[in-house]
This record gives sequence, structure tokens and C-alpha cells, in this order.
Amino acid sequence: MTAVTDEQVELVRRLVASIPAGRVATYGDIARAAELSSPRIVGWIMRTDSSDLPWHRVITASGQPATHLVTRQLERLRAEGVLADDGRVNLKQARHEF
Repeated sequence: MTAVTDEQVELVRRLVASIPAGRVATYGDIARAAELSSPRIVGWIMRTDSSDLPWHRVITASGQPATHLVTRQLERLRAEGVLADDGRVNLKQARHEF
């Protein structure tokens, strides 16, 4: 993977922190807003530096949570009023615009 700068990490962190309760963003949405070359960079940052962020509001482009976080992520989203149909969030209804 290309080197990620501290500035890019902080920008991704700020973007994730700005997603309001009851809304979600995809890894790609965040990558576009941060002008990163790939949503995978956002995924890497989220895996390594997001425990203090509303990580549960970041989902895949298909509207599904990360495979290893499905139960916890859907529970947290449900608590904020974001409902999933068959494990998939309706992005048309819940997507946050940066």
C-alpha cells in the first residue's frame, strides 16, 4: 500500500468523527472526501486508528457492515435509528454527504 501521511490519517479521523448519529458513510465516500486513491486506505486507517471514533457509521459500498463486525455494528446503528434490511443499510436513506 502507498504510504499514508499523518495528515491523511487525521483527515480521515475528522471525517469519520463528523458523521452524525443516525447516518452512515462508505469507505469510498470517505476516500473521495479525503482525496485518497482507494477506499482500502480508509479501511486500513479504520483498522489501526479508530477505536475512539464512531467507527460503526462506516460501512461498505453495498450497505453492509464489515464482516468481522456485523453484530456489533448493526446493534450500534440500530440504537441510532439506522435499520438494516437483511444485514444491509439503505444508503439512499441513511448516507451522510460530506
